[in-house]
Amino acid sequence: MLELRKFVAPEYIFGAGAIDLVGQYAHNFGARKVFIVTDPGVIKAGWLEKVQTRIEAENIRCCIFSDISPNPRAEEVMAGAERYAAENCDVIVSVGGGSPMDCAKGIGIVVNNRKHILTFEGIDMVPIPGPPLICIPTTAGTSADVSQFAIINDTQNRVKKAIISKTTVPDIALIDPATSLTMDPYLTSCTAIDALVHAIEAYTSTANAPMFDLHALEAIRLISSNLEKVLQSPDDLELRSRIMHGSLQAGLAFSNASLGAVHAMAHSLGGYLDLPHGECNAILLNHVMEFNYQQTYERYADIGRALGLDPGKRNKKEVKNSILNEIIRLKNTAGITRTLKERGTSISDIPQLAGKAIHDPCMVTNPRMPVQRDIEVIYEEAL
Repeated sequence: MLELRKFVAPEYIFGAGAIDLVGQYAHNFGARKVFIVTDPGVIKAGWLEKVQTRIEAENIRCCIFSDISPNPRAEEVMAGAERYAAENCDVIVSVGGGSPMDCAKGIGIVVNNRKHILTFEGIDMVPIPGPPLICIPTTAGTSADVSQFAIINDTQNRVKKAIISKTTVPDIALIDPATSLTMDPYLTSCTAIDALVHAIEAYTSTANAPMFDLHALEAIRLISSNLEKVLQSPDDLELRSRIMHGSLQAGLAFSNASLGAVHAMAHSLGGYLDLPHGECNAILLNHVMEFNYQQTYERYADIGRALGLDPGKRNKKEVKNSILNEIIRLKNTAGITRTLKERGTSISDIPQLAGKAIHDPCMVTNPRMPVQRDIEVIYEEAL
């Protein structure tokens, strides 16, 4: 309780109609021309039109940038920064999931620091904050709208790079659960499991603290108790709201406590094979938890209780098995059942994947520090 801890979070508004405030906030920032970062799926769902209408109602011009891949690439960030400068924009609005929001953060970093985005990899490597940034998430899982993280794909080296800095925290997050109604079932599953992993890794991080733990445990409770329900009733706004709230809580936790081996390994895997981030996390989660369990079993017992399990008088091994079985059950319920082999990973890929994962900044706060062979074994178990 006496250790120094810093809690960083943006201003955020949560609830029905939050998206409608984007024009007001752009006006408050003194915007003359807003650079809207989004992707084709968000445009198709109709959210871009809604946002653009609200901004233009304040007599503010807009420039649209939507050339973004599902795993945002460094070259897309650089192209976006060049376009921002050419259009003389002064505020950034991001509408979408983690990819547009991470790309928007990257664009802001490059615009004001004038270096290639990949030079900022690591912790506290961004000296100058970007322009004002408004984030409007349309998925419930990445929490990029409240976090200090930006994940950018280095396509040349086939690995995702983590940029972790308080300068990447958005100025305002407008979190409207209605935006998640347009997610398909598999995206709903992957992003929800991503949020669950955020919460689990934040709670077991070596940088954990009581003020972060509250958010992590509440996120685990909200997501685990509502994921199956929302998949059965995808148009239920109340259920969508609970999952979105869980994502928010998880974001506040991991943004401050950081993450662990699941994310470090998922960044390596996702960059190498260009796979969905949430799916990578889901495939690896129970295998990493089993590796970490002995080092932090008391915290895993707390996680078990947040998952709705009663440890009773069972021994540590029995508690571990019940927690891992529940994680596997949640993954199966969510329809995330494929192995790494089924997603294109071969045994020959593993040394290279492990070599990149062990140097990821997220590995620093994993509760049990692995050597490369440990990472290789975890990948092999997930095949």
